[in-house]
Amino acid sequence: MPSFGNGRRVAIVAGVRTPFARSGTLLKDYTAIDLGRFAVAELVQRTNLDGRLVDLLVYGTVLPSVTAPNIAREVALLPHFPRTLQAYTVGRACASANQAITDAADQIALGHADIAIAGGAESLTQVPILHSRGMSDVLVAASKAKTMAQRLGILARLRPRDFVPITPAIAEPSTGETMGQSADKMAKLNAISRGAQDRFAVRSHRYAAAGTADGRLGAEIVPVPHARGAEPMIATDNGIRADSTVEQLAALKPVFDRQYGTVTAGNASPLTDGASAVLLMSEDRARALGYTPLAFIKSYAYAAVDPGEQLLQAPVLAAPVALARAGLTLRDMDLIDMHEAFAAQVLSNIKGLASAAWAARAGFSAATGDVDDARLNVLGGSLSIGHPFGATGGRIVTTVSNELARRGGQFALLTVCAAGGMGHAMVIERT
Repeated sequence: MPSFGNGRRVAIVAGVRTPFARSGTLLKDYTAIDLGRFAVAELVQRTNLDGRLVDLLVYGTVLPSVTAPNIAREVALLPHFPRTLQAYTVGRACASANQAITDAADQIALGHADIAIAGGAESLTQVPILHSRGMSDVLVAASKAKTMAQRLGILARLRPRDFVPITPAIAEPSTGETMGQSADKMAKLNAISRGAQDRFAVRSHRYAAAGTADGRLGAEIVPVPHARGAEPMIATDNGIRADSTVEQLAALKPVFDRQYGTVTAGNASPLTDGASAVLLMSEDRARALGYTPLAFIKSYAYAAVDPGEQLLQAPVLAAPVALARAGLTLRDMDLIDMHEAFAAQVLSNIKGLASAAWAARAGFSAATGDVDDARLNVLGGSLSIGHPFGATGGRIVTTVSNELARRGGQFALLTVCAAGGMGHAMVIERT
């Protein structure tokens, strides 16, 4: 049985997440650190884990606080753990939680740890707002002034334009192109129609609504109290629209390319607040402690493309590598879960996996294969559930591991696209 590292199998023991809430709504009063603490604390409690046994905590975030940039360490200071717990933060854009999980898995596979917690959190409500360069220069100079008169003289240099803040932009520094613009471009290059995008978005909402109604998604959610003390607890995602229709989405106007574009608010993932946490162990330690793993990490891979080409197409290059490392094919997968940043991106990724040309770019002589719709995103995805950048990867690992166990399946493929032209793929196995 192939495995990565030195042969130690890494078990996915359990996973949880907070509700995913559209930014500025139910979770708006909580920081990413708060949300991460909710998720990790619940993970420890649900698994009846002795926090003293945890060797490592790795957490991802995309927009860290300038006052607490190592979110992992802040989460690790929960009373469930000793103050000596090693913790660090990683960033790989929308694949940050995936990076956290594979970093932790590597440490376990190498024998440097036996138990780790990994995941991520994001508050897209409470994003860091920066001063303009002019304001920063004046404030730094004023802080060095020796007298009040000098300080006031420096502050007098401020001009109205200096008061304009700088907010985070979801755009590529290298190209200036936003993700939405990139998705529009991918739709054109890959002949993805507006109708196909809207139909896929409705599919996501309907599948997620079904998973909410029957309790499958709710089982992974950590109820969060209202910050203002209201009842009941927040226990469901608030972006899922069970009554969404293609006709409704067709009425929405394009957001990025208003004249020729096809990407709308309805077929793009919403800005979202939330957190996730996954418990990883070496197989031996999990068995010794009496845990039954949900699944095992079989293999993974990362890849990248030129950000100016097709920004969100890199999963097409990562997936065949992860499958090859696992000694498996796409046909062997019982479930396939692809992060839904945009409907245009998912449909482009699907076309790419069926393309011999894209396979050749990854070093393979034949296309990765056709994605079976019946096995794809069976509980919806980010289009409906939401997308807190740093947390999504942990949600996907948790959701798919649970569903694979429910179905009695053996293998699943997970893919995530990310800003910077990056992509991730992972194969998990249930035995």
